[in-house]
Amino acid sequence: MTGDGAVICGVGSWLPPVLVTNADLAARLDTSDEWIRTRTGIRQRYVVPPGMATGDLAVEAGRAALKSAGVDAVDAVIVATTTPDRPCPATAPSVAARLGLGGVAAFDVGAVCTGFLYALAAGAGLIASSFAERVLVLGSDTFSTILDPADRSTMAVFGDGAGGVVLRRGGAGVPGALGPFVLGSDGAQVDLITVRAGGSSQRSTGHPPGPGEAFFTMAGREVFAAAVQRMASASRQALDTAGWTVGDLDVLVAHQANLRILRAVADDLELDPDRMIVDLDRTANTAAASIPLALDQANASGRLRAGDRVLLTAFGGGATWGATTLVWPDVDAA
Repeated sequence: MTGDGAVICGVGSWLPPVLVTNADLAARLDTSDEWIRTRTGIRQRYVVPPGMATGDLAVEAGRAALKSAGVDAVDAVIVATTTPDRPCPATAPSVAARLGLGGVAAFDVGAVCTGFLYALAAGAGLIASSFAERVLVLGSDTFSTILDPADRSTMAVFGDGAGGVVLRRGGAGVPGALGPFVLGSDGAQVDLITVRAGGSSQRSTGHPPGPGEAFFTMAGREVFAAAVQRMASASRQALDTAGWTVGDLDVLVAHQANLRILRAVADDLELDPDRMIVDLDRTANTAAASIPLALDQANASGRLRAGDRVLLTAFGGGATWGATTLVWPDVDAA
């Protein structure tokens, strides 16, 4: 990106109030704390109580991001989510209204766990086109609402949460400026990560969903291999385009899918694992929220410092993947 670019100037996140530990899951499913931790690195997750939805989380995260940026107005709101409040309309307009942002442009982005990076690219595009001076970009998901409560493999992996950033117009070389984006997809892998029921494909048959079709499913082994390969490849492309090497990196913030996947990506890149941000042990996989949640938590704790060279990368259903780079700015914790 040349000339004016999109610059992160605020970051925020929010977790719902219900804490579910591995022991809680073990009390009602055929699993154990050890089984979950050794396979995923997760020890707990947060989920929404009855009556709380994706938009509620997005509003709280958006409020925190706006406070961090020190602004009370933006020109657009983008919400990346796989679990919208309703199939129609999008969740973003309601979020914008509840935040008191007036009649700004607002829309959702659906790219599952890569959704936040796709939304970042869309926000950067709105700024590059001179449509917007500031954009609120959020990732918010409540995967607990689409999981089979009897499926220990997905119940152990996913949690609910929201996170986001405020983008402003600024020089392409200043701290916080987003680097070039690498985005891709492979629709031939549509069945790797999916909810089969609820869309026009199932509804148009005139038949009710089959057993389990209303719940989220993923092909674990295939997802593992694809996630590692695609995130590592996208990361290399983003680094090359930015003129960086792996050795230049201070911090890698990958989608918080599974600790084994994170370690495999680091190994593939020949990156010191100590340079990875890992917070899935306490939040689990929060889908589109995972990267902004990790950024906010790392910024608040001091793990992420102004001037750090940062690489963001993700893999999600679609299949989709992406990566980008930035130098972390001096932003206030909300």
